[in-house]
Amino acid sequence: MRTRTIGSIEVSAVGFGAMGFSHGYGPSVGEDEAINLIRQPHELGCTFFDTAEGYGAGHNERLLGRALAPIRDKVVIATKFVIPSAADEADLNRQIRQHLDTSLKRLGTDRIDLYYQHRNPGSIPVEAVARVMGELIGEGRIRGWGQSQVSEGKVRRAHAVTPVTAVQSEYSMMERMFEADVIPACGELGIGFVPFSPLSSGFLSGKYHPEQTYTGDDVRRVITRFTPENMRANQPLLELLCGCAENKGSTPAQIALAWMLHKYDYLVPIPGMRSLDRISENLGAAEITLTGDEFERIEARLADIARLANMK
Repeated sequence: MRTRTIGSIEVSAVGFGAMGFSHGYGPSVGEDEAINLIRQPHELGCTFFDTAEGYGAGHNERLLGRALAPIRDKVVIATKFVIPSAADEADLNRQIRQHLDTSLKRLGTDRIDLYYQHRNPGSIPVEAVARVMGELIGEGRIRGWGQSQVSEGKVRRAHAVTPVTAVQSEYSMMERMFEADVIPACGELGIGFVPFSPLSSGFLSGKYHPEQTYTGDDVRRVITRFTPENMRANQPLLELLCGCAENKGSTPAQIALAWMLHKYDYLVPIPGMRSLDRISENLGAAEITLTGDEFERIEARLADIARLANMK
């Protein structure tokens, strides 16, 4: 698979989001099958694997650690921590180190390649977090660090203290708010941008229908784009993807990923995938090259769809 660089870390052009095996999308497969599935992407060239301490209360980190143990030195592991509040910078330092120790134990490794602050509450200065990250990088316990769902201002402030490796935020054809400032700032500063939910929780795959129901912890129960009326309203977007896919001999999901890969060369999406078919499909998007004309036609059609939607 083609590779890209986020910060100073080289990774596959498409990464693997492991969250769905523990949280967010309803019942998953058994643990042994999950471990086997998590190992499959590496055989197809994927070297970038994403998890978080909060996915299944640590279950996802343990699962990923077991799956990747035989190939640990051949892959890049990213995980995330959450600190709701801190009394002062010394307390923040202590808490982050405690969270890191726990994640390292769950993952069964001696270092984390990319360590994100999952969300930044306004009560914790990003500069304070960046200083701790700088210490951990200097100690060799993490290779790089990142932020998630963060503003341009916070990215710049943090980067000025300890260079940020990557920003992980939601981004897709249906969620483009970060195109206005955060993504361009990442390009300017040499920071990687890692979209989660690059297929809009699967909507852009075209595999779901308006009458479908979701149960349990499946996040699509509360994501408004999956209401029947919104799914019907967004059919023009799926029609665009299906038309492009037919012309390229690919799938709608692959076109949605190829579009963002074409748009930013410092972007690495991490779609979730829980079957061999989806793994092959999503990772295969890295091999699909849009021509300049194809990309511009998609952009123009997206603009038309957005304009018509705003007029309603």
